[in-house]
Amino acid sequence: MKSTTAVAVGAGATVAVVVAALVQATTDDSLGTALTMAVPAAYKTLIEDAGNTCPEVSPNLLAALLTQESGFDPKVKSDVGAQGIAQFMPSTWETHGIDGNGDGKRDVWDPEDAIPSSAKYLCAIAEDVKDVPGNKQNNMLAAYNAGSGAVQKYGGVPPYQETQNYVRSINALAKQGGGEKAATTDQAATAVNAAQDMIGQPYSWGGGNANGPSTGICCSPNGRSGETITGFDCSGLTLYAYAKAGITLPRTAAEQYASSEPVKPGQVKPGDLVFYGSSAASIHHVGIYIGGGWMIEAPRPGTQVRYAPLDTMSDLFGVARPTSNNHKEI
Repeated sequence: MKSTTAVAVGAGATVAVVVAALVQATTDDSLGTALTMAVPAAYKTLIEDAGNTCPEVSPNLLAALLTQESGFDPKVKSDVGAQGIAQFMPSTWETHGIDGNGDGKRDVWDPEDAIPSSAKYLCAIAEDVKDVPGNKQNNMLAAYNAGSGAVQKYGGVPPYQETQNYVRSINALAKQGGGEKAATTDQAATAVNAAQDMIGQPYSWGGGNANGPSTGICCSPNGRSGETITGFDCSGLTLYAYAKAGITLPRTAAEQYASSEPVKPGQVKPGDLVFYGSSAASIHHVGIYIGGGWMIEAPRPGTQVRYAPLDTMSDLFGVARPTSNNHKEI
């Protein structure tokens, strides 16, 4: 995260946590007041209590933020110096850290201090950006990541891909009910077969939906348009393949990661989704694992859907298994 004045971004997540279009709007009370996400038992009561600090914060939203920031690892430290389970920058902790457990110390490494401090800080920045137009929770999350000044400057979620992915991913996580079932072996096989049938289809930026290849949109970061090309981009291909298996995925790779179940090394199976990026908030590519270190992917403009080795990109972030909850395509 970032402080309201600092510009350093806190760590996104590890391989064990769950991760460009405009941010999907949600109503302010859409994330609910009960904790339905699966969280480590040691932190459940802390999250339930802290998640009702102010109207803009819910237990699910707080749990999703902690998942995104640290994967509930209280000892993690990012490359830019963000610390602990809530990834506070030291300067932000000095201002907003509290002694949550009443032991006389404000310890950023202690979840009993850091979790309620995170909720308190969210409420403080919600107040900072309360007059900014748009969804209050989205603006608050964007300010947690990019700073209140950026949200105020742009009149809402700023046009930073990392921040937009951050907000989308947390919203997707927070809406999970904890009762989702991971894709079965048969569903995974159906998805792999559907993807294989699309080998050779053109890449189209923004192309592909639950029904198959489609024309895309303008434009990729390099200025390539999919408006005249019928085909798939990377997440359009995975969305289509799993639609054939009866599972509805969100539209972007980052959202697909956030709405899937992380898979530990050694437990990867054909049909699992393979994600690339430096953090959950910056995931930029997804493919479908087929076994033997290979995947099916729609790689980039000017190419076609193809088989490729997993090391085709150097920033492999993690693997996750789609779940059978009813995600909306956006």
